[in-house]
Amino acid sequence: MAAEMFREGKSNTEIARKLGVSRKSVILWRSDWGASGHDGLKIGTPGRKSRLNDAQWRDIEKALLEGPRVHGYDTDLWTLKRIAGLIHKMTGVSYHPCSVWELLMRLGWSHQRPHRLAKERNEEEIVRWKKEEWPRIKKGHKIMEQP
Repeated sequence: MAAEMFREGKSNTEIARKLGVSRKSVILWRSDWGASGHDGLKIGTPGRKSRLNDAQWRDIEKALLEGPRVHGYDTDLWTLKRIAGLIHKMTGVSYHPCSVWELLMRLGWSHQRPHRLAKERNEEEIVRWKKEEWPRIKKGHKIMEQP
């Protein structure tokens, strides 16, 4: 519609009003239309182009799958801050930790919390306690009878 209005010689203000967009958008569209014709107005992929190429993303994903301990961390938990540091270390490109989450979603990763178990956990003792102690406790407190 904008291209047709450009051909008709309508003003940026008039086009903006008719299409319900800002005048600034129309000015940008007109510039694109003037440089590339109708093709200049086609909508491309939204958002900024990635600063990392596909090979770098594959290397980062491989490193993430190796786990944090392989990369010098003392726990098995990837945090956004750690991932941002890993990306910078591997590529020299800095991302704010808040932006890392959006990047991970593009890779198809999801937010997960680790299932935590105490290191001291003793499965045999837990089974014994559930079998012997819990039934005794479960019976409850007996109420003292009134004289």
